[in-house]
Amino acid sequence: TNTSDKNKKVALILCCLGYAGIGGLHYFYVGRYIKGLLYLCTGGLCMIGTIIDTIKIASGGFKDNVGAPLRQ
Repeated sequence: TNTSDKNKKVALILCCLGYAGIGGLHYFYVGRYIKGLLYLCTGGLCMIGTIIDTIKIASGGFKDNVGAPLRQ
């Protein structure tokens, strides 16, 4: 399968910064700027989106802007 050039660990660290109030950085990292801006303005969609994204990144279900899964 095709994998992204973006690292799963970096995305997970950036996603966890959402718990400190800086939500959406992981979306900027993978190239999904509109969703990153949405998360930044809404506090990670009231933290629910950040929790879901943390689970998706950890389990390998998170994809970059072209739909490729993140590399290990």
